[in-house]
Amino acid sequence: MSKSDGSDMSDKSDVSAANNKGAVTAPRLRRALAYIVLITGGLLMLVPFLWMLSRSVELPSEVASPGLGLIPKHFRLANYADALKLMKYPQLYLYNTLKVTALTVVGGLFSSSLVAFAFARLRAPGRDLLFILVISTIMLPAQVTMIPMFMIFRGLGWYDTLLPLIVPAFFGSAFSIFLIRQFFLTIPKDLEEAARIDGCSTFRIYWQIFLPLSKPVLATVAFFSFTAHWNDFMTPLIYLNSIEKRTLALALATFQDVWGVDIVSLMAASTLVLLPVLLMFFIGQRYIVQGNVMSGSKG
Repeated sequence: MSKSDGSDMSDKSDVSAANNKGAVTAPRLRRALAYIVLITGGLLMLVPFLWMLSRSVELPSEVASPGLGLIPKHFRLANYADALKLMKYPQLYLYNTLKVTALTVVGGLFSSSLVAFAFARLRAPGRDLLFILVISTIMLPAQVTMIPMFMIFRGLGWYDTLLPLIVPAFFGSAFSIFLIRQFFLTIPKDLEEAARIDGCSTFRIYWQIFLPLSKPVLATVAFFSFTAHWNDFMTPLIYLNSIEKRTLALALATFQDVWGVDIVSLMAASTLVLLPVLLMFFIGQRYIVQGNVMSGSKG
């Protein structure tokens, strides 16, 4: 082989190595860029929470100081105790909120999963059309049905009770039905057929096979329902009138009066109200992510 042939082969190998290196570097650059964008977006999303946390431990005289104020100059943990005193009945508000949230989560999980099982596994005329009709209610704003629902609940004598906050959850949620149905579609039909051969009824298949296999999506729906009802302000504002029936979200309005808003106490109380939501997310984070992924894996 001549020297020229050897040099040509060496040049080609160098070019190939350079191309391979560039091919490997490009995905790394894209991944690094994606991480930068996600981290930046995450930090921006944390700014309101950090501002609330900072204001909750500041002195009242420092609230009006110029600047963003994400790092407090002084730490006054007594603000949290003062906020609880201003709420007057924090234990009662907490009990009402826990009662409403627990019942709505349990009722919503049962009803939504039962309807989702019917849409995913049972055959009936017009099933797909009915499912589209249920999903289309997601696009209906809550303000459209607010007045009719108020008239119905008032006619039932449920005004100034916790029933209007609890009972609707037992009729299912379109979004929850959609998520659970999508997850049920990923469960192999062989399990259902084997259960029917063994003599299992339809409800037993749903209760003993589908529900135990659906922990990720059930945890996701439970977290969404918990967050929505724990932080719900509009519904208690409409239906509750008595002080002893208020929830925590509605009790936060007590920090506002005709003279203004007690920012420090409001931020301290808001931080305390937010803690259970953060705790729920960190406990079920793995199931929530897995449920979101699996629910969208099959249409």
